[in-house]
Amino acid sequence: QAQLRESGGGSVRPGESLRLSCVPSGLGVSVYCMAWFRQAPGKERLGIATLAPDGRTGYADSVTGRFVASRVDDDNTLYLRMSSLKPEDTGIYFCAAHYPRFGSSCGPPSFVERDYDYWGQGTEVTVSS
Repeated sequence: QAQLRESGGGSVRPGESLRLSCVPSGLGVSVYCMAWFRQAPGKERLGIATLAPDGRTGYADSVTGRFVASRVDDDNTLYLRMSSLKPEDTGIYFCAAHYPRFGSSCGPPSFVERDYDYWGQGTEVTVSS
């Protein structure tokens, strides 16, 4: 059974940056369709960024232009670089993965929770002045 482990969360001030990491075991970030989800306090978990094996990315409107998903294949690590952080970015961040369902393609970026089979435990980010 694959497992994912996130790290890099913390407390920052508005406008600052943070980089989250996700290290899977039992699956490769260069093979699986990867994603980052965020769960704000008292709210549902929502997808915010996706990264396909071919390198294509997708972003929710709320983070477009501020967040960047990337990976380092040799390290089998997924990253989420977050810049210009806002208080509304506060929440628990999860990485998720599913095996491509369209041959080797992930299809259109999916921000739907039920599309992902593997999840980490999350890392907490707090943005506050």
